[in-house]
Amino acid sequence: MPLNKACVGREFPPTTVTVTAEALQMYARAYNDDNPAFFDARRPGGIVAPPMSGVRAIWEAVMGAVMDAEVHADFLRLVHGEQDMEFLSPIRPGDTLTSSAKIISIETKATGETMTVALDTRRGGEVVMKTLFSIFIRGKGRGVAEARAPEPARGEALFKVAQTIDKDQTYRYAEASGDRNPIHVDENVAKMAGLPGIIVHGLCTMAFTSKVAIDKLCGGDPTRLKRLRVRFSRPVLPGQTITTKVWADGEKDGRKVFAYETHNESGQAVIKGGIAEVAA
Repeated sequence: MPLNKACVGREFPPTTVTVTAEALQMYARAYNDDNPAFFDARRPGGIVAPPMSGVRAIWEAVMGAVMDAEVHADFLRLVHGEQDMEFLSPIRPGDTLTSSAKIISIETKATGETMTVALDTRRGGEVVMKTLFSIFIRGKGRGVAEARAPEPARGEALFKVAQTIDKDQTYRYAEASGDRNPIHVDENVAKMAGLPGIIVHGLCTMAFTSKVAIDKLCGGDPTRLKRLRVRFSRPVLPGQTITTKVWADGEKDGRKVFAYETHNESGQAVIKGGIAEVAA
């Protein structure tokens, strides 16, 4: 049964979470980030949350939209397609965050279907994070991604960073993020879904690239990372080494903009169309 396009425009009840130091530090450890900003309470202003840990605040709201029975999402054919997160204000322990979700598009593609959910996350009346969460429902017997125009040739990268995914990464990330989709933790279910085995959460791979951006582009200051956008083009497997290449891409609204791609050991892109926006 196809996704139900009558659900476009549907809004869902807001969800609320309270941030704790233990939760944000568990999230940082789940993608191997030991940045003192997340752990050293003696720093001026205390600790802050990893920007990507905001997925904990939106997860229940996202699931409310994706799992709505009237949407007709086939979970065995569902993969994460794209993610775009704008970090408007740092999140800290003790913050109470409320997230609201709205389905803004459902589209039929040559190789499947996409659905995009827009989310606003507020602390009181202040919007601290804006998210676009897109899923892809694979067509039966077809590829996992829509064919697209080639990425532009960008020349020599500013730098590249290699990171190795631990064998137990998916289990740690599932616990820290709240995303317990069995394709990330159960070999049998992953193979039933047509995958080679357990695959790494797309958001975990994205979190690894956020570490690259913070370490290399933000001088280690996570509050300078203002936006991260990715398109997931191929699954990552536990134990693989991924390499992220970064290019300067101008400025926008007073922010420095960088483009990036992430590849696996075979040189195949696992993230395309990456964008990082950094405060000066």
